Amino acid sequence: MKIFYSSASPYSTKVRMAADYCGLQAEHVATDTNAEPAELLAVNPLGKIPALVTDTGQAIFDSRVIMQFIDRETGRKLYPRAAAKRTEAEVLEATADGVCDCLLAIVYEKRFRPEEKLHQPWIDRQWSKVERALDHLEKNMPRLGKKPHGGHFALAAMLRYIELRFAGQWQKGRPKLKRYLAKFEAVFPDYAKFKD
Repeated sequence: MKIFYSSASPYSTKVRMAADYCGLQAEHVATDTNAEPAELLAVNPLGKIPALVTDTGQAIFDSRVIMQFIDRETGRKLYPRAAAKRTEAEVLEATADGVCDCLLAIVYEKRFRPEEKLHQPWIDRQWSKVERALDHLEKNMPRLGKKPHGGHFALAAMLRYIELRFAGQWQKGRPKLKRYLAKFEAVFPDYAKFKD
């Protein structure tokens, strides 16, 4: 089994942490999507990461689809079995992934456009979505017990990414979110392997 990833990608980080936690054995293949490597394009025509290839050659992509695959393959270790709790976990994952979508829109706007062509209203709109979602998470902080679920991994990956790209711009007034990663690392000590 292989997981194509980039260490900066929050979606890749989420999937790789979940695979590690659930004991899914996979070769992790660092991938530069800008180079459009043939090996990645052969399994995901969109050229996006993460992408997982099973031992039988089945290609699975989009991080949420991969997370569901990991859950099925490892005996339902990743999401709660109770319907209401599972829905909570999936909504948390969708919220964290949505924040990452907005953050990446900002990063790409700044990275790929000349400064004189930056569309600041677009950047501001994306950042306002991020702020609303962070405030929502701060007020509705998910309980983190001894067994993390898919939503917890998504939240940890999102916080790692926002700190990587927007350090010092998101913490004010959000003490619970600031403390989350330390709590997460207490229940998932292998988190340290995914900080780079």
